[in-house]
Amino acid sequence: MKYSCPLGKAMSALGSKWKPIIVLVIKDRKLRFGELAVRINVISRKVLTDQLREMQSDGLVIREEFKELPPRVEYSLTEKGLALLPILYLLEEWETKYHVYDPEKGKDCKMIDNKIKKAVI
Repeated sequence: MKYSCPLGKAMSALGSKWKPIIVLVIKDRKLRFGELAVRINVISRKVLTDQLREMQSDGLVIREEFKELPPRVEYSLTEKGLALLPILYLLEEWETKYHVYDPEKGKDCKMIDNKIKKAVI
């Protein structure tokens, strides 16, 4: 979708649940596709590929391809992608501060929390 306002553009660039997680996993380093797939083990390889392509076209990720055998591709964040890190850390703090524990959903939250802890290294 095309947006004319800055917030609309930003939300479009980060509009999936996976893109912020991918940004937090890559951080300030270079990671190969396989490393990303292992670190975010709850995402399928197809979805990861699609998300990385979108992030590349939105200027968040750099895809560096090396002409060697076996082929090697590394992903890193652009300056624009790196600028998201403090914002995402603030979102984590915000959620932690205002999180309301629901005993009926407690089991689900723990399960999701464990998945994310395993997934985001």
